[in-house]
Amino acid sequence: MTATAESEKSTIAPEVGLAQPIGAGVVAALVGFTSSFAVVLAGLGKVGATPAQAASGLLAVCLTLGLGTVLLSYRYRMPITLAWSTPGAALLAGTGALTGGWPAAVGAFAVTGGLIVLTGFWQRLGRLIAAIPVEIAQAMLAGVLVPLCLAPAHAVTTSPAVVVPVLVVWLALQRFAPRWSILAAFATAAIGAGIDIAVTHRRVDAAAMLPRVELTVPHWSWQALIGIAVPLYIVTMAAQNIPGTAVMSSFGYRVPWRAAMVTTGLGTVIGAPAGGHAINLAAISAALSAAPAAHPEPRRRWVAAFTVGGAYLLLALASGALVTLVAAAPQGVLETVAGLALIATLAAALTAALGPAEHRLAGAVTFLVSASGIAIAGVGAAFWALVAGLLVRSISKPA
Repeated sequence: MTATAESEKSTIAPEVGLAQPIGAGVVAALVGFTSSFAVVLAGLGKVGATPAQAASGLLAVCLTLGLGTVLLSYRYRMPITLAWSTPGAALLAGTGALTGGWPAAVGAFAVTGGLIVLTGFWQRLGRLIAAIPVEIAQAMLAGVLVPLCLAPAHAVTTSPAVVVPVLVVWLALQRFAPRWSILAAFATAAIGAGIDIAVTHRRVDAAAMLPRVELTVPHWSWQALIGIAVPLYIVTMAAQNIPGTAVMSSFGYRVPWRAAMVTTGLGTVIGAPAGGHAINLAAISAALSAAPAAHPEPRRRWVAAFTVGGAYLLLALASGALVTLVAAAPQGVLETVAGLALIATLAAALTAALGPAEHRLAGAVTFLVSASGIAIAGVGAAFWALVAGLLVRSISKPA
């Protein structure tokens, strides 16, 4: 290689090398945010949050996961990416109103964070969660997701002019660019909602579009602890943290377990009074920062995760505007975007729940109880689904 070529390589390569992981990080943040923020808003609203409190909750999880990602990726020079608990938000949407209202939900969020911190120090607790049969945990999640995934079908009958174009765009992108299908669906929904707002001359509160924190004093009730905190902790660990470490391991990274659990657990505790439900290790979206596409050199991929964290800190500023738009949009628009975002998760959960023939009955029972939405003694269906599934699994003979 000539001296000129060496000189060109030394001046050009660093810029290209830096641009690639930064671009990957921006894409990962946009995909992660737009693909499931509607699920977060729907979940917080179902357990009693007002629109202002839901906006505050979205702001809280964006800030805590953004800061956590920046700290962990920089400290360990690894593409460690955090995310909010999308399965946890779906769980909240299926739980509905509970004894003690929104303050009780906030108390349950804080307890969930405490349990995650405890998992970082007490390895036996982590092994206990990992020992929960996959088909039981996934069946519970699948049952929670069913009502949300049915929402687009219901919304077609209430707001067809806005919802039908969203469905068409989502379906078309499934063939040509599946990764961007939810982002495109959200953009279509936003345009349709904007046109509907302009045509009907509905007023939009401009002041509410500014990001702000709405603090709530936590209240602890045993119904919320059993009905929200325990299932939220289980799905966050089983569907996010444990798979997240496996994804990172597949790319040659060993996640610092204690540091990750303490960071996400404390972040959840700190964000709870502002309405943040839970943050955790990213699972599927972690691959966007840890894969070779982020950078050919594994030691440089941490820049992508660092960028993800910074991008979420900026996206937090959009929380109030998103909630304001959702509140003014036609009925069913938010639920449609959330439902479309969760269809792939539902399919994966059903496959895991009903795949093993020897425990298919236990998975089916867990799924049905979870999907029923029943509440016994003030405790939601997700907890009773776990109890029922484990009971059937323990006494039934393998098929």
